Parts: sequence; structure tokens; C-alpha cells
Amino acid sequence: MGQTPRMLQPSLSERHFFGAELRRLRERANLSQARLGAMIRFSADLVRRVETADRFPSREFVEACDKALATGGSLMRLLPLLDKNRTSEGRQTASSATGCGGLSGLLSDRPVEPSGLAEMVARVPFQPGVLDRAALDWLNAPAGPRLSAAGRSGSPDQVDEEDLQSAETALAMFRQLDHTHGAGRVHAQVQRYVEGELNRLLANTPTSEAVGRHLYTLAAGFFELCGYQAVDTGAHGLAQRRYLRALRLTEAADDRLYGSYLLAVNIGHLALHCGHPEPARRMALTAVRGGETQATPAVAAALHAVVARTHARLGLESDCLSHLDIAERQLARSKPEDEPPWIRYFDAAYLADEIAHCFHDLGRPQQTQRHLGDALTALSPTHVRRLALDTALLASSLAAVGRIDEACATARQAVDHAARTTSHRCLQRIVEVQADLDPYRCEPEVREFGEYVRHRLPLAAV
Repeated sequence: MGQTPRMLQPSLSERHFFGAELRRLRERANLSQARLGAMIRFSADLVRRVETADRFPSREFVEACDKALATGGSLMRLLPLLDKNRTSEGRQTASSATGCGGLSGLLSDRPVEPSGLAEMVARVPFQPGVLDRAALDWLNAPAGPRLSAAGRSGSPDQVDEEDLQSAETALAMFRQLDHTHGAGRVHAQVQRYVEGELNRLLANTPTSEAVGRHLYTLAAGFFELCGYQAVDTGAHGLAQRRYLRALRLTEAADDRLYGSYLLAVNIGHLALHCGHPEPARRMALTAVRGGETQATPAVAAALHAVVARTHARLGLESDCLSHLDIAERQLARSKPEDEPPWIRYFDAAYLADEIAHCFHDLGRPQQTQRHLGDALTALSPTHVRRLALDTALLASSLAAVGRIDEACATARQAVDHAARTTSHRCLQRIVEVQADLDPYRCEPEVREFGEYVRHRLPLAAV
């Protein structure tokens, strides 16, 4: 009796991602592991071990698989990611004996520091003045995709659905790694993929209009992730550029729905994060107006939640509560199977997070605590950055009502979560917690918490 194939988790590491791709391509070709091994002159056991992420493949193995499976070189294009993973694991072998194994061992222990031109770009400031023009261009963009002409049928340089399926798997993997570890350990790998494989796809012609639209929407997803990671590393001007690039890609694909999401949830949130609530409000309201005919319930809920956030920051409580009510009613109508994949994360827990931030900005800590409780209860343990941010906000709300013992205990949990990431946003939030506790700095619990931060997360110590 044959064994059930081991379940793979492509988002766990580059090696798992490669193994899952190899298995998918082999099964598409209707080949057994033994048959593929015979064709490439490697053992069936090696094929099995590579597929199950137990072994790194050699270049010769990958080249042979590409040829036997007629992939057009898709496996070889993953080799740079795999080589980076191999090098990182080699450096981490000794540390695994001290409890530092697992996925964190596959990634750098500290953020990649920008240098030269990259450092200059990273320091470009956020520029709210350019947003209105971008929003107006999006709102008035002509309907219909603007795609490259299809190339010669059967051309090896054409982009087909197989190429896009591989890229979608890569994007899902990068997003999961980013949720778990923060941008500091992941953004360099994402940037390499964008500069290599994604740019190759964008430079070639799609096999059909549908493939072209899919390609541009997928590329927008990569640039959205790059923008989100730039926010997470404190490079707000760079994040703005990445988000605007993603917005233009949705225009090229005629993907009005995703464009409205980028304008409100990404660009609007970025403006809020940088202290510009009025431009953020304009972006979110433009997104609501421009996307209302196509918005699914979950997308509509996300858009109105951002509008509510901007009103809360401006102190407009009635307007904030009105849009929160719309968001809650829209989300109650949502069916995940009818939503686009990129919005399915926006569930009751994420809306509770948005509501909690609204009440925090309105100065209502009890309501903040109630909704944060809902958000934290439902959050996946793998979303470490979100756990850190929401736990820290909960600590601040407890400090606001004088529950100092609870605030310090909760803040310690936030520090523990933040210490598992390389996220500038998490560091910033821990600094804010310390500022909120500063009026009680003579209390022994607060002094002990300060010492804990200095020991556990020194970059956030004040």
C-alpha cells in the first residue's frame, strides 16, 4: 500500500516552497517519483526528500527536473532563493543547538541595512501632496486593460498561467513569512524576487488578455507587499512609491476593486501612520466612491473601516461611528468563497482591530479594551507582528485608566512578541507604551518594565 504524501507548507521556508513546486509540476506531468528519478538519473529517494524539504537539491538536479518536466526553467529561477536559504541554514547550524532553530534560523538575525542609493531611497520622506493627483488619476482612469500585445503562439518567452501559479505561491509564502517575522528579515528576499522573476514576467508578453490582467494584478500584490514592508522598516517615502506603483498596475489590469483597496487600506493607512489624517480621509472616501459599484461586502467593510479611522483621528466621533456601523453590516453579509483571495484575511477579528484603534484615538479606553480582546482572541499565533501591536495597544489602554499592574504585565507580553520580529512598527509601539506609562515612572512595576525592555528589546528602550 502506498504512503499518503507528506503535507507540505510552502509558506514555511524557501525549501518547502521549492519542494511543493516540484511535487506540483511532477504530478501535473503524471509522473511518479520513481519515474521522474529514472528520467533525470537521480534516485527516487532523492526526489522524495527534495519534495518533502528534507534535502537541498543540487543545480544539476534542478536543471534535470526542469528539462524532464518541460517547465521552461521555472525551477531554475527559484534557485537563488534556495541558495540563500542554504547559506542561512549553514550559518545557523551551531545556533540550533541553543534553541534558535526553526524558520527563524533560515532568516537573518537583524534587518538588512540599506546602503548607497538604496539608503537614499529609503530616506525619501512621505509626500502627502502627491496623493490627490494619484487618486484623481485612478478615479478617472479609462475602463479596459492596457496590456502588451500577445507574442507569437508557443514562444518560450510568453507568460502563461503556469508562470503565474508559481508566482502566486511565492507571494503567499512571502506574506506568511512577513506576518511571522516582520519585514526586517524578509524584505531582501522579496526585493530579489521582484527584481528577478517578477520583472522577467512583466517584460514578456502574456498568452492572452486574461493572463495579462492576472499578471498585472499579481504584480500589484507584490508591490503592495513591498510597500507594507517599507512601512514596517520605517521607510515611509519608499512605501508611498511602492503603493503608487501597485495602484498603477491595477489600472493597467482594469482591476477597479483591488485599486480601491490599495487607495484606502494601504495608502490611506500610510497617510494616517505618518500623521496626515485629512489626506488619508480623502483617499479613503475616493476609494469608496470609485469602487462602490464593484465592492464586495468584505472590501466595502475594509474601505469604510479606514474612513472611520480617519474620522476618529480627526476627533469626529459621530462620523466615525457611522462608518463603523456600515463596516460591521457589510462584513456580516460577506461570504469568504465569494470574496477575492486578497481580502479574505479581513474577518471579524481584523474589523475588531480597526474598531479598537478608532476608540483609542477617540480616547475611550474601555471600548478599546473590549474590541482588542475580540481581535486578540481570534488572531492566529503565526501573526506575531499583529499580536505585538495589538497587545501593546491593550497595555496603553490599561495605562490610560490607571490599571498599572495589568498594563505592565500586558506590555511585557507585547515586548516578548515584538522581540520575535524585526519590525520598526513594533519597536515604535513599545516606545509609545513606555511613554504612556511615564506618568507612573516612580511605581516599581513601571521601573521593572523599563528594565525588562532594556534587557529583552534594547532597541525600544527609552
